[in-house]
Amino acid sequence: MPTNALIQEKSPYLLQHAHNPVNWMPWGEDAFRRAREEQKPIFLSVGYSTCHWCHVMERESFENEGVAELLNRDFVPIKVDREERPDVDRVYMSFVQAFSGGGGWPMSVWLTPDLKPFFGGTYFPPDSRYGRPGFSALLRQLADAWRTRRDDVERSSAEILDRLKSHNQGEAGSQEAGGVGRGVIDLCFEQLRRSFDSRWGGFGGAPKFPRPVSLRFLLGYHALAGSSEALDMTAETLRAMAAGGMHDQLGGGFHRYSVDARWFVPHFEKMLYDQGQLAAAYLEAYQVTREPLFARISRDIFEYVLRDMTSPEGGFYSAEDADSLDPGPERLEHKAEGAFYVWRAVEIERLLGRERAALFAHRFGVRVEGNVDEDPHEEFRGKNILFEAFTVEGAAREYRLDPARVEEMLDGAKKILFDARERRPRPLRDDKILTAWNALMISAFARGYAVLGDSEYLQAARAALHCIRTRLVTGEGQLLRRLREGEAAIPGFLDDYGLLLNAVLDLFEVEPEAQYLEFAWTLANAGLGQFEDSAEGGFFSTRGNDPNILLRIKEEYDGAEPSGNSAAIDGLLRLTQVTGDPSYAGRAMKGLAYLAPKVSRQPTVAPYLLLAAARLNQVPEHVILRYEKRSPEIDALIQKQRDLFRPFTPVLALTDEQAAALTLHAPFLSSLPRQGALTLYRCADFACRLPEVLA
Repeated sequence: MPTNALIQEKSPYLLQHAHNPVNWMPWGEDAFRRAREEQKPIFLSVGYSTCHWCHVMERESFENEGVAELLNRDFVPIKVDREERPDVDRVYMSFVQAFSGGGGWPMSVWLTPDLKPFFGGTYFPPDSRYGRPGFSALLRQLADAWRTRRDDVERSSAEILDRLKSHNQGEAGSQEAGGVGRGVIDLCFEQLRRSFDSRWGGFGGAPKFPRPVSLRFLLGYHALAGSSEALDMTAETLRAMAAGGMHDQLGGGFHRYSVDARWFVPHFEKMLYDQGQLAAAYLEAYQVTREPLFARISRDIFEYVLRDMTSPEGGFYSAEDADSLDPGPERLEHKAEGAFYVWRAVEIERLLGRERAALFAHRFGVRVEGNVDEDPHEEFRGKNILFEAFTVEGAAREYRLDPARVEEMLDGAKKILFDARERRPRPLRDDKILTAWNALMISAFARGYAVLGDSEYLQAARAALHCIRTRLVTGEGQLLRRLREGEAAIPGFLDDYGLLLNAVLDLFEVEPEAQYLEFAWTLANAGLGQFEDSAEGGFFSTRGNDPNILLRIKEEYDGAEPSGNSAAIDGLLRLTQVTGDPSYAGRAMKGLAYLAPKVSRQPTVAPYLLLAAARLNQVPEHVILRYEKRSPEIDALIQKQRDLFRPFTPVLALTDEQAAALTLHAPFLSSLPRQGALTLYRCADFACRLPEVLA
């Protein structure tokens, strides 16, 4: 079996390619030096471990000896894990999107030896098909162009890079209210309303992504404007997602997206960042509506993450693959999409018995012939994706049973099928621990404790933060990006610092310990200072000390993950709200002003940023409870305040000891005395109404 330089790496994605016949090298000076010395162009392939089409291109091309010969002869092949190196990914994705009009993974880019891109795309089949050029033919054409028209290639590459740099420049913004006023926030709601799918929920058509930042914006807009329509759109979407095949009906958690418009056929990978953000969205919807379904789905996500995605050190793993070996009679040689999750009707009947299998099939849409009618590649022939075809009450009526009995039978059936599924070949789990994605999950668990009162969630948030602070912070106080197999590496990026700042503040709100506020202070001052453009405003995604990163990008797009700028700006505003230090808000306002022209033209690119703007445009409010010691009565009174959805108002319950410890970093919080066993303060603009003695 061949082995290349990737065998020394820690990334599961890079290790997947360590035995390709392609002479892959990791991104770094060794590869760059080789390209310069041999005067060969670089073939840069960017992907991630759970990327389905990355697996396809590997099988078709990178495991092919003939393709490998072309790559090794004419190019210096470099592999990058986009999750480890989002800085590299952003630069060349900007090029691919400008060059081809689209983007995605695997990303395939050809670079000059000085790292300037000159051709790019995404997936290329081995031979011309799907309207895409064949990879082998393309390699020959590009190698020939480099040999015979190198000056033209290099000139074109320099021009493209200049255009990208020009496009990356900001525009003059207004400092008034951070440059983003209520009108832009209203426009974002209107744009989301126009794209809302009133039949199936969500926005736009197929493929349909959950994009939790949009759902959380709508919930925030409901709180801000009293819009019942914003709440209805969110609730309908969350209900539809929970009922669909995109939701793992047996094991909990959500798959990446739905290939259809009705959330039925998912792309089966599971990403940690989706679990964290969706758990938070369901929690907030529960706070607003008190609908038990939303609390149940939040718990369902948490159970999945605690069971399958939590390391012994307390950190959270990154993802689970969509593909796995088929456990059915075919026993496919290659892995198949969704094989771990789909079912044949005969298998369900064998495990459950005829009576319970019939009830289960009715509830979850199982058919003997399989339930995927639109299956152009026949991936799911004879198989079933579980979804809620009928409610429990509907199933009870159909089978003339008591709903409680139906619920009991279905719970037992799900347990049997889950246990059977656990014996199947599992999808690959990407077990690297990423700071930014862990931060999203820490925030969700902290909020889960605040809303649902389950101490297990608080413990999970604490343990994950402890893992980051002890394993991913250097002796010099620098945050690192990735931990795997004991190795912490890669200096943290803006999203690592910004999202972790918000996670620490979320944990501080439910457990107001001085250590959290001190760490938040460090992240904001020493951390975000490395990325801040103090002259023009906003934050670069990367530091300025890496000569191999051709562009420093200020990203504002809140997509599958929140942008680093949105997280940093909101975190700074929240820090001002807690500490009373206006300098944090000043930095946030400058960042908003820089981003305002672009966001004002297309508000839906940055819904999280607009929530931060809404926070800035309101008078800062606090709900502060002061108490002496815990008791069931005190806990119930505190929980009553936390039950309410107030997205722009921190609710802080402090003991005497906690309040005294905040004198340095949050003097306002420490200055409010306790009267009786529990005292409530309602404050606006750091001035409080008369205290209410609750106990």
